[in-house]
Amino acid sequence: MSDRDGNSVLWFLAGLGLGTLAGVLYAPRPGSETREALRSKAEEGREYVRNRAREARDQAGQWVDRGREVMNQQKEQFRSAYEAGRQAYHETTTSEGGSAKNV
Repeated sequence: MSDRDGNSVLWFLAGLGLGTLAGVLYAPRPGSETREALRSKAEEGREYVRNRAREARDQAGQWVDRGREVMNQQKEQFRSAYEAGRQAYHETTTSEGGSAKNV
């Protein structure tokens, strides 16, 4: 990182700190109310994240179930095709008299 980039980051952090300080100094509520509001918002955020995580987990479970269904369908189709091919092979290799040809 060059000096210019490092100085930019330092100025950004200084501005962030000054902005935070100014916000606290000019807050319209006392500190206890502000802390309670912050706790409340943090709890709301936590609940939001928990709900979103639960929804994502449920949706992933649905995708897994759907994937299993598709795999089972594909497996059954393959098994049916295999059996049909096997039957067709058996019919073509069997002579009319019922004896099997050399395979």
